[in-house]
Amino acid sequence: MSFSDEFELLLRARYPLIYIPTREEERIEAAIAHSAKQLGNRTVYIWDFVDGYQGNPNDEGFGKRNPLQALEFVEKLPATAPAIFILRDFHRFLEDISISRKLRNLARILKSQPKNIILVSPQITIPDELSEVLTVLDFPLPLATEIRVEVERLLATTGHTLEGRTLDDLVRSCQGLSMERIRRVLARAIATHGELRPEDVDLILEEKRQTIRQTQILDFYPTTANISDIGGLDNLKDWLLRRGGAFSERARQYGLPHPRGLLLVGIQGTGKSLTAKAIAHHWHLPLLRLDVGRLFAGLVGESESRTRQMIQLAEALAPCILWIDEIDKAFSGVDSKGDAGTTSRVFGTFVTWMAEKTSPVFVVATANNIQSLPPEMLRKGRFDEIFFVGLPTQEERRAIFSVHLSRLRPHNLKQYDLDRLAYETPDFSGAEIEQTLIEAMHIGFSQNRDFTTDDILEAASQIVPLARTAQEQIQFLQEWAAAGKARLASKHSSLSNRIQRQMQQPD
Repeated sequence: MSFSDEFELLLRARYPLIYIPTREEERIEAAIAHSAKQLGNRTVYIWDFVDGYQGNPNDEGFGKRNPLQALEFVEKLPATAPAIFILRDFHRFLEDISISRKLRNLARILKSQPKNIILVSPQITIPDELSEVLTVLDFPLPLATEIRVEVERLLATTGHTLEGRTLDDLVRSCQGLSMERIRRVLARAIATHGELRPEDVDLILEEKRQTIRQTQILDFYPTTANISDIGGLDNLKDWLLRRGGAFSERARQYGLPHPRGLLLVGIQGTGKSLTAKAIAHHWHLPLLRLDVGRLFAGLVGESESRTRQMIQLAEALAPCILWIDEIDKAFSGVDSKGDAGTTSRVFGTFVTWMAEKTSPVFVVATANNIQSLPPEMLRKGRFDEIFFVGLPTQEERRAIFSVHLSRLRPHNLKQYDLDRLAYETPDFSGAEIEQTLIEAMHIGFSQNRDFTTDDILEAASQIVPLARTAQEQIQFLQEWAAAGKARLASKHSSLSNRIQRQMQQPD
């Protein structure tokens, strides 16, 4: 159901108080005016704290700097006169007892009158005493069809046209921005060279990064990592490569649903975060990084509001990759009573969205401690697959050394004994191998020469791998994966061989 359909349904059902959280005042007021016309030309009154009521000469300025008087105005109109009252920034006054009481009184009266009060606010702030009388209605960011109309309107003003593919790219790049920002960035492009060009997509993407940064919830994460930069993890890479075209229109015509997401569980430093970056680059999709800690705010209801804002923004930018690093730390306290249930409500909103979403938002979550994750997160339907990423085998360590040395010393790769390096670094993770190479470079640089295989081995001898310092945790993870609760990311890991032996043993 579209916003207009849902809004008009609430008006016909005589919902007295409707709360619409949005920063797009001009666009929401235009949408409300359109709905008012559709429902028989209902009169629309707009109030704000500075100018009072506007638009009607007889009531111009009424209720200026007086929110209680603005509510009293609703009762002054005839009971049979259909009207919609838009109150801007009214969330600022809801904590006032006189305002709160007046709204609850009006909620009773307006149930029998064709009048509706619409609170338009950039955020949701609802006191407990008003939670039963206020109905929250989300106002989505502009859809592709709305953006296309606006782009074509601007093109008409310049006298130029764009080819279908270029126009599609421009419209898709604008998704996730407010209409005001879209108009602003397109006007900037037209002012720069007198027309819209294909290269203006980069200008729009920069505006999008700025918008996402301002939300302080999501980060637009540029990445150049390739699938080939991941050493080992053959099962995981094969799984990803098979789904490379799953977001295409051809996949929809074939009947394939959008991929939902991936949970990567395993030991720290084994390439889980690198995999998230590589997926976005390989699939040519924007990578959005969510810091779950930013969802939680001090005001009552604000955490839930930020969660809905994050979901709305991610869906507006779809198709995209939503990367949640160390999700186990974010929701480890979901059963705690110390935060009045805020974590539980945020978690509930998030997992419900993951299970029911139809938008092409591919969630890549990483976790180090599977014991901290609530069971609901692991239930089928949240993710397409759960992969266990264990310590690399000797063959995979050789591949990891090769990847890093190919980047660091592409012309001298043959001078390094990769087989020996892989053999001498048992229990090393990918991150520890990278740190070993950095330490070896320091050794060579300090002696004014290039680093050698011996320098790498010397550096490795000074590092105590996590596999030894966190042996119990790693053993638990391996036993958890061996029990068949996750798919193995590597084809030839020692854990894979152990599982195969267990399957071959007679009962």
